Amino acid sequence: MADIARLAGVSTSTVSRALNHSGLVNQETRERILELASSLNYSINIGAQNLRLQQNRTVAAVVPLDKSTRQQLSDPFLLSMLGGLADVLSEQGFDILVSRVDADQVDAASAPFDSGRVVGVVLIGQGRHHDQLNRMATRGVPVVVWGAQLPQQLYTTVGGDNVAGGRMATEHLLAHGRRRIAFLGDTGLPEAALRHQGYVEALAAYGLAPDPQLQVAASFLPGSGTDAVHELARRGAAYDGVFACSDLMAMHAIHALRAEGRAVPADVGVVGYDDIELAAYFHPPLTTVRQPRDAAARALVAALLARIDGQPVPSSLLPTELVVRASAA
Repeated sequence: MADIARLAGVSTSTVSRALNHSGLVNQETRERILELASSLNYSINIGAQNLRLQQNRTVAAVVPLDKSTRQQLSDPFLLSMLGGLADVLSEQGFDILVSRVDADQVDAASAPFDSGRVVGVVLIGQGRHHDQLNRMATRGVPVVVWGAQLPQQLYTTVGGDNVAGGRMATEHLLAHGRRRIAFLGDTGLPEAALRHQGYVEALAAYGLAPDPQLQVAASFLPGSGTDAVHELARRGAAYDGVFACSDLMAMHAIHALRAEGRAVPADVGVVGYDDIELAAYFHPPLTTVRQPRDAAARALVAALLARIDGQPVPSSLLPTELVVRASAA
């Protein structure tokens, strides 16, 4: 604005009025200022304007879209996270702006902040883009991520204890006599990798080594549970237990097992992850690891507001718990 004022030979207040189409600036001056602004690709920073007026109370909730899996916002876990965030932000007097970004360009999640539409960003899904998130943090973008804690991390994460969750799920199957336990999940993703770590630790406690034949790199798409069971059949793998990295994946796996003529839990015990609402009403009711969604929403918002205030915010790990139902024993 100062540059435009200097070029136009007017004060910055005159430029401000002209850009806001104030009648206090004559038409000729206003047109000259608007033409200069256009030639310089000037745009009003809505956030700066709103902060000056103490009006901007909007936070972006951004969900990366992985083109290879096409996971939808209608995914029950994502919906519950967004709902929890909306509730907590509303309590704090903030609005929520929900958007998606290409998972290959996750640093585009900063665009609503850069344009001034929001005062901060909550990213639901860390994916494989640790370096891009570090660059956002280095630029000073107030961002908090739902995900795992990783080495050399410069951004703040809030996440469930995935190692403990994976361990509890596997221990439950082992305690009920299962010894050939399949793991369904993409260990290229940080959260799934930590769940797999818990799986391996639980097997080791029983003197068992993980069998690569029983590990299927299933995505978080629901149908991946069906695909994983078909893949295990193709390999000719013998198994009596399944630990799936999401409830929907587990439910689809159960349908596929039934189609093969195998009963759950009589022939194969199954444990899921997340404890979505449908898990309690599935047949058989699904044993699963509960993610602390309500606590997560509050922790994410609290961390973001502290970041907006310029405070250093450490990452936090929230407890998970095993919810025992009928699908594993």
